[in-house]
Amino acid sequence: MKKYMFKRILFSIFSLLVVVMLVMTLIYSLIDRSVIFQTDDTWNKKSNNDRSIYEYIMYEKYGYLNYKDYTAFVKDKYYAIYGDEYYTQPDFIADKAIIQNAAEFQSNATVQEFISTYSAKGFSFKYFPPQTFKSGKVKPGGTGYFLAVEEKMAALRLLDYIKTFFTIETKNSVQDEALTDRYIRFEKDPYSGLFAIVGSGTQHKYLLYFDGRFPFIHQNFIHINLGTSYTTYRGQEITGVITNPTGDLVTSKQQYPALIGTDQYVETAIDFHTLSYNSADLSEVEKQQFPDKYTVYQYKRGGLSMIENSFVIGLIATAIAYFFGLPLGVLMARRKDKLADKIGNAYIIFIMAVPSLAYIFMFAAVGTKLFHLPYKFANAEVKLLAYILPTISLALPHIGSLMKWMRRYMIDQMNSDYVKFARAEGLSEKEIFSIHISKNAMIYLVHGIPASILTCLTGAIITERAYSVPGVGNLLTTAINSKDNGVIVACTVFYTTLSIISQILGDVLLASYDPRISLSEEGGGGR
Repeated sequence: MKKYMFKRILFSIFSLLVVVMLVMTLIYSLIDRSVIFQTDDTWNKKSNNDRSIYEYIMYEKYGYLNYKDYTAFVKDKYYAIYGDEYYTQPDFIADKAIIQNAAEFQSNATVQEFISTYSAKGFSFKYFPPQTFKSGKVKPGGTGYFLAVEEKMAALRLLDYIKTFFTIETKNSVQDEALTDRYIRFEKDPYSGLFAIVGSGTQHKYLLYFDGRFPFIHQNFIHINLGTSYTTYRGQEITGVITNPTGDLVTSKQQYPALIGTDQYVETAIDFHTLSYNSADLSEVEKQQFPDKYTVYQYKRGGLSMIENSFVIGLIATAIAYFFGLPLGVLMARRKDKLADKIGNAYIIFIMAVPSLAYIFMFAAVGTKLFHLPYKFANAEVKLLAYILPTISLALPHIGSLMKWMRRYMIDQMNSDYVKFARAEGLSEKEIFSIHISKNAMIYLVHGIPASILTCLTGAIITERAYSVPGVGNLLTTAINSKDNGVIVACTVFYTTLSIISQILGDVLLASYDPRISLSEEGGGGR
């Protein structure tokens, strides 16, 4: 068992890396990178060389390449020599302006130094000569640029992603020489009344704390970095996008950290448990409100997060599907070719044949007209009621699928020799079905139970779109449409990981359910 799990996990990690590598190769190498500017208003407003430089800035941000600007190189060179007054020095001014002379710039000593420095690192060079009118005046956005460019290899891009996937906060996470008091310790939490682990020098103030939001205990020690969204969510970390609540702001009477113990309260939605380090200089107001430089915060919001919305709807739909689908499948098998079987088959054919959108809109029309249930999440006065239509709509096809397969496997088992022997021994049909046939038929379905549960985390694309559910089901399609490479890679990692975990859990559950199946290399039924 242990040996099997070890091998399976190693192979799964290898498979995950291969899948991510293939996706990265596809989106970064095989798809024209210029598509990221199709909906970029800033790109449309720029012209000439300024537009080209903006493209390189975005290419670096999106992970296509690394580049170094000659002007920044000159600045660093002369800052090291002259300090803060570097920009007034004639040699700095001359070296900076030389790239505006296309005929002579390559003979400049600093330009040669720039080329020599980055040639040794494998960079290539791109020169954008100044663009001028016939009069010699520089066109808008036509200033000359000189860049050193390094295209990222797929393997290195994957390695960079892996290196930053997990980050652990320590008391040395904040790079600030002015911060000398560094620690991680237990303290009484004034906001929960319980104890919390807090830090100084860590990126977050509260590393482990309790609050009233499920799962009630939270941590900032370890962070999973799925990547960053640059088009869909404008620079937000994807982990935060899918895990932060999506409801309205929730205010309450609270005290700023520096005012704890006084009688000064404010009505605010600030979540003081999210305080993180501010490397900038504090304003006078911040100095009065906070005793240290942990002044960056998020706001408290009600409702569920994207991943919670998808999981709640999916999990309830799955429970409904198994609760109705399996017994109905058994009933159809026991009443084969009779009325119950014919009605069940009619439902299966209908739910499988009719396009998802069609029956979703049909069901939504019935639900809103007869039961006055909210159709869109945003329009629901009672948020709880907004979950009913998408949950049942998601459960309907799953019920049909389970009915079909349970019926099929039951009928297959009914024709087995052991059933004939059971009848010969005098067992009743009820005993034969409940003790033998149903249990053996379930062997084929048990393996898929973990997948049914875990894939609830990925959401349902069509259902969530139809009902405007703020879940993760729409995440991948939106990212593909908006060319959000970071989200595409994150969804690949997320979906593939869940698929791998569900397969492993399915094997373990199946081996536990049927003793004839063994995950070890010795004995058992062998599998």
